[in-house]
Amino acid sequence: MMHVSPSILGADFGNLRDNVMRTEASGADYLHLDVMDGLFVPSISFGMPVIEQLRAASKQVFDVHMMVQAPERYIKTIADCGADSITVHQEATIHLDRTLYDIHSCGKKAGIALNPATPVDVLDCVLDQVDMVLIMTVNPGFGGQKLIPYTLDKIRALRQKLESRGLAGRVDIEVDGGVTCANLPHILEAGANVIVAGSAIFHGDIEENTKNFLKILRAHEQECEI
Repeated sequence: MMHVSPSILGADFGNLRDNVMRTEASGADYLHLDVMDGLFVPSISFGMPVIEQLRAASKQVFDVHMMVQAPERYIKTIADCGADSITVHQEATIHLDRTLYDIHSCGKKAGIALNPATPVDVLDCVLDQVDMVLIMTVNPGFGGQKLIPYTLDKIRALRQKLESRGLAGRVDIEVDGGVTCANLPHILEAGANVIVAGSAIFHGDIEENTKNFLKILRAHEQECEI
């Protein structure tokens, strides 16, 4: 199934609860929450109190993206704050296998994120342990960037790898960075099914933008069924 996951990095933090509720009311069943520490990426975003407060206001699937060094330090706390899915960067944790185990031990879905220049082959040993792979289509740390074209080839390569190992129906492919309604059809054609969008949803009419994304997703689903 395909999902749009609005990234609150693009939201108005002065009206964050309102912005989130508007995406949910418009049909977005996921919410993307980027936790940044100023070490793994240059920026600092928000932490557990924000996630906990939003959890009380939303029934969306909380798709938490840990852009932090040594994310294993925070897995249980993030889980307790209301995350449904926790994604860590392959580049940020030394013991990736153990980190995935810790996420699952908390009863949460486990994802692995890859920076643009990290090849998908690094996942070969742990691919059967993940619920989602996040392909970064920009270098992480800042919103409003343009999608890097070669990352579409990474999505295709990952889709082929999942299909060859019989995992295509179980492991989601998420994309994050520079996604717009204009390039979304190319991203879907490459094989992604969970779409993160920040600026493209929260800048302007939130309801209309969310519905436009969903319209493209549903049209693609119908084409695949024919």
